[in-house]
Amino acid sequence: MSQRDYYEILGVERGANQDVIKKAYRKLAMQFHPDKNPGNKEAEEKFKEAAGAYEILSDPDKRAKYDRFGHQAFQGSGGFGGGGGFQDVEDIFSHFGDIFGDIFGMGGMGGGAGQRRRSHNQSRKGADLRYILELSLKEVVTGIEKDIEFDCDESCSTCKGSGAEEGTKPETCSTCGGQGQVVRQQGFFQMASTCPSCQGKGQMIKSKCKNCKGRGRTSKHRKIRVTVPAGVDNGTRLRVAGEGEGGYQGGHPGDLYVEMRIADDDRFERRENDVIGSLSISYLQAILGGEVEAETITGKEKINIPAGIQVGEMIRLSGQGIPQLRGSRRGDLYFEVTIDIPKKVSGDEEKLLKKIAESKNEKIGSSGGGLGSLFGRKQ
Repeated sequence: MSQRDYYEILGVERGANQDVIKKAYRKLAMQFHPDKNPGNKEAEEKFKEAAGAYEILSDPDKRAKYDRFGHQAFQGSGGFGGGGGFQDVEDIFSHFGDIFGDIFGMGGMGGGAGQRRRSHNQSRKGADLRYILELSLKEVVTGIEKDIEFDCDESCSTCKGSGAEEGTKPETCSTCGGQGQVVRQQGFFQMASTCPSCQGKGQMIKSKCKNCKGRGRTSKHRKIRVTVPAGVDNGTRLRVAGEGEGGYQGGHPGDLYVEMRIADDDRFERRENDVIGSLSISYLQAILGGEVEAETITGKEKINIPAGIQVGEMIRLSGQGIPQLRGSRRGDLYFEVTIDIPKKVSGDEEKLLKKIAESKNEKIGSSGGGLGSLFGRKQ
């Protein structure tokens, strides 16, 4: 099933500013909030769908990519280039805590949201990453192993992701009691807002880790080798398990998705698993046939030219095209024939051609015009 347009999900125009986008999301989040729709799976899905749209459209860089490439810009990604969509509502509450702190404390909904905010400090999986890998046509035919490099976040090795200095640990926030929110009574309503002391984390770090400055996360430059099988195409994605962003609080790392981009080739055109090239031969080879050496995708090959071949005819080399990605069949390589007719020939060659023309009673052009004049062609 195709994904809905993010602007359509939030009900805003494509040129809407950030205030309009935020207001639209707040309205939908309130309407489909799980605490307001207990047990309603459809409302939960709409809640996640709206959050996924807001994640992209609230970020200027991600929004620009979406406007240009659509959903394809974020396929297979959760980090590394960004990607919309959440697996569960816990991630949403953690990701957009400030918004929920403002609007989800009313009418008895503060408790549920407050409890969910504790997931920020729980073990969870790291984000999936997306890497674009450019390949040549030859690499597509043969398959290849390639080293790729990228930067990503992972749990701080010094504090194990806690953000606290070695030998210490975060303490429960005394202001909110670890809830991440403070609630005040206003008439019949309870009004909840993000805790000003811990900024919604529910914990306070008195002595910050010197390595990560209290973030609990550090950036790491990584280099890994990936094996690309023969036969991939534009958009083919390879999943490398466990090579994504590091997990949180001891959680499992995400996965790495390597997406293929095939560079244009000056000599050949790919048509599914077949490959089309061009082969220029002389007029004598076209008439008499013969053998020529031609460049293929992976090297040189001797090709037999049948006598009398015509311009535009195809010479097929069976099994020398693109291998099938998930199968044993391999496509074919085709050469489209062009005939090289020289504009000028030597005197001896012209005499021989005239004799052939006379033997066939064919009218030819006047002498001195080269081969073109023999065939009545203007120079």
